[in-house]
Amino acid sequence: EKHIREYRNGRDLTDKPRGVMAIDLFGLTLETVRERFPAVYQHVLTTVKPERDQNNRASYRDTWWVYGEPRRDLRPALSDLPRYIAIVETSKHRIFQFLDAEILPDNKLVVITLNDAFHLGALSSRIHTTYALTAGSWLGVGNDPVYVKTRCFDPFPFPDCTEKQKAKIRALADSLDAHRKRAQAKHGLGLTDIYNVLEKVRAGEALTTKDKALHEAALVSTLKQLHDDLDAAVADAYGWSWPLPDTEILEKVVALNTQRAAEEAKGHIRWLRPDYQKPLFAGTKQSSLALTDAEPAAASSGKSKIKNPKSKIPWPKTMAERAKAIESALVAATHPITSTELTAQFTRAKEPEVREILETLVALARAHPGDTKGTFVR
Repeated sequence: EKHIREYRNGRDLTDKPRGVMAIDLFGLTLETVRERFPAVYQHVLTTVKPERDQNNRASYRDTWWVYGEPRRDLRPALSDLPRYIAIVETSKHRIFQFLDAEILPDNKLVVITLNDAFHLGALSSRIHTTYALTAGSWLGVGNDPVYVKTRCFDPFPFPDCTEKQKAKIRALADSLDAHRKRAQAKHGLGLTDIYNVLEKVRAGEALTTKDKALHEAALVSTLKQLHDDLDAAVADAYGWSWPLPDTEILEKVVALNTQRAAEEAKGHIRWLRPDYQKPLFAGTKQSSLALTDAEPAAASSGKSKIKNPKSKIPWPKTMAERAKAIESALVAATHPITSTELTAQFTRAKEPEVREILETLVALARAHPGDTKGTFVR
């Protein structure tokens, strides 16, 4: 049970688990494996070693019985936890969930070694997901958002709140996690499909017959209410009024990060796991917010549709995605550009909204006024 374990990759989380197991011999010598687990030894000897012998990486050839290259910092961080938080690195929706500590994560999962549902709730809130969509990068044919740990998680300031507020967030986060897992286990539904329907419900769009069946099976309106209640509870933990537009969320997160950085410079650090973190990271300062140095979407996606001014780009649905699109257009521009010119690059975009996004980017130092009045540059 310690060496043959359940394994999860991104598709297991967003669709449904495939029931894949992995042989995990980390920490065991070859002699120990042969003596204690002779059948396992023969299996890896005949099916793994021949391929590893041809591998150019010495670590793969020399320790051929070990699965890949173990994350040596991750192992001790997980050792005392009953569960951890995971999110698929690149996916259409930002869905954080708990995984049992015995489950081995694929390298395409971002693992957050926290087991408190308070942290799951804060990460699952619209405050964090709006920030993460702006701070992260984008990848793939569908230009899916990428959750970059050093930009999306490390600089993010969690709320410093009362135990009563934490308890409320914990209860909602545990209910949210259980609700989704119940729908997956009972009906074999994928989280991507569930959240696609949730987006339609939020937007007031008509549901197809298939959507309606999934809506009833997964109780999507209940899922929506859980998210709404969680968003309000997390905002209350920050002491912020709710709801807030995306631009104001970003401004508040930036301001709080700056405040925390100043406090940490004076030695006041709000550890997430004090007993584990203090011995390892005492003296580490708060990293500056990713919004000040994150690569724009165009640079990280490999392809930039915005660089072709002759073809109009669909106007994204969310404010965070729109801010990314506008910033990418600024990067692609060869000269200072006006809000009217930027608006013309998108279908169904409105100039006042584009101008407001530009002004917000300027306030966040993500863009700057051009030499000519009314123009902007990246």
